[in-house]
Amino acid sequence: MNVSISEAARASGVSAKMIRYYESIGLITAPARSAAGYRFYDERDVQTLRFVRRARDLGFPVEDIARLLELWRDGGRSSADVKRLAEEHIAALEHRIAALQSMQRTLERLACACHGDDRPDCPILDDLAIGEENRAPAPRRTFAS
Repeated sequence: MNVSISEAARASGVSAKMIRYYESIGLITAPARSAAGYRFYDERDVQTLRFVRRARDLGFPVEDIARLLELWRDGGRSSADVKRLAEEHIAALEHRIAALQSMQRTLERLACACHGDDRPDCPILDDLAIGEENRAPAPRRTFAS
């Protein structure tokens, strides 16, 4: 089975633009070309693109995907290497989730403080204008028993 780039894109879920990009950075090998210079992808190429798409769906950075592709192709690989990469990615995701949750809490606090009416004053804009380096530490909450 040899398919064009548009057919490979459709079959793999990776856009033709991204396929070209992955080729340009060496993440995937350049496919065979016709005499006219058109790319032709075989089933193995399409499967590799699906692998890359799934890894991207899971948030792996390109550098990790390159390593995962190497491990996938290496029949003598150790699953410990794959697991280590996955666990490192999980830790990075946990850090990112914590940062996103902190942003969410801040925005919720600011949105709650904003009246959202015809008044020009807006705590959201005030906070954005202050900048992180000039911001006073948030007051600590105390809870009465």
